[in-house]
Amino acid sequence: MMVVNNDLIADLQARGLIAQMSSEDELAKHLSEGSRTLYCGFDPTADSLHIGSLVPLLTLKRFQLAGHKPLALVGGATGLIGDPSFKAQERQLNTPEVVAGWVDKIRAQVSQFVDFDCGQNSAEVVNNLDWIGKINVLDFLRDVGKHFAVNAMIQKESVKQRIEREGEGISFTEFTYMILQSYDFAELNKRNDCTLQIGGSDQWGNITGGIDLSRRLNRSQVFGLTLPLVTKADGTKFGKTEAGTIWLDPAKTSPYAFYQFWLNTADADVYKFLKFFTFLSPAEIDEIEAADKAAQGRPQAQAILAREVTRLIHGQGGLTAAERITEALFSGDDEQLSAEDYAQLQLDGLPSSVLDPSTLGETPLTQVLADAGMAASGKQVKDALGRNAVFINGQPVGLDDMMNSPAVFAADRARFGRYFLVKLGKKKYHLFATAV
Repeated sequence: MMVVNNDLIADLQARGLIAQMSSEDELAKHLSEGSRTLYCGFDPTADSLHIGSLVPLLTLKRFQLAGHKPLALVGGATGLIGDPSFKAQERQLNTPEVVAGWVDKIRAQVSQFVDFDCGQNSAEVVNNLDWIGKINVLDFLRDVGKHFAVNAMIQKESVKQRIEREGEGISFTEFTYMILQSYDFAELNKRNDCTLQIGGSDQWGNITGGIDLSRRLNRSQVFGLTLPLVTKADGTKFGKTEAGTIWLDPAKTSPYAFYQFWLNTADADVYKFLKFFTFLSPAEIDEIEAADKAAQGRPQAQAILAREVTRLIHGQGGLTAAERITEALFSGDDEQLSAEDYAQLQLDGLPSSVLDPSTLGETPLTQVLADAGMAASGKQVKDALGRNAVFINGQPVGLDDMMNSPAVFAADRARFGRYFLVKLGKKKYHLFATAV
């Protein structure tokens, strides 16, 4: 007999994870009476999900841990159209071949977060191309489109903003996205007895469209629950850094850079993010906050957040490597770094350059380091050399080495045959790597 945790809604509310719910009391009763099937959709708009997808992914897991069955829908069909919700302009359409490749990658990523072998509530991944791809246009217009009033659709906030924005508007293609997502819900309700859709708060209009369509087509009551879009206290966009988007794919954002992103969370955001992105209980998180306030020193919350989320996404191995690199850069002891650690640093962990030692010739070390952006001028590098504040692969270099760059960057001095980690002063690093 499946055991269902009736405290799920209370837990989500305590975490601040509920933005909107349809038929709140009926939904709570529905979830408490047995194991239910729910879904969340993820459109393949790139070859990887980013951390903006983490809240719904982890919420699917929270529902599964409470005894419910999650469906992760990968939008092989809707990904060909593009969701207009609160987008400033029309999306560029991608080819079916590109989208199909992205679908495979997104399916694999989604599979990390839910359990596919836990009995009755084992998760499934579904692709809406399996049903939308088979319906012909006349059937779609007669059987589905007739249930949607255009005057109601244009009142949806996400559509209204596009229509009212001067010089933009919305194409018929993107205008139909709401109908396609609504059809997904009705189809999953019929195929899988799915009775709940979750998504970001920007999806509310699409979700309520699916609730209405399921009632009309299936004579079924279904529900919607939206999650807040993550915002930062300072008003800047969550999930973006100077280096760009924080991806879940370690080949696009290294575990080290991923760990550093969370480690650098502002005090004003960190306790909210602990509630959103970890499985620590709200009570545990409140205790961490209280302890940080009482200590009046460096808070521990950021380190806990970085550890918990990095372990969730990249496993214990990824976390261990991120912590090892962090400690090595802090202590200046780079001998503990592996070749894989250097590859992470080259990807996005540090400013880096490709170096060809054979072309250095008479180029002074001062110019090499200044050209790499380690100092504003060669004179500043020279001053650092004079006070023994420059280290290459942990070894100090001084004024005597200034005019002999080829020797400083000789192959027999490289880590793993190709890496030179340069430290100038206490905190400024640059990684030089020879071409593979």
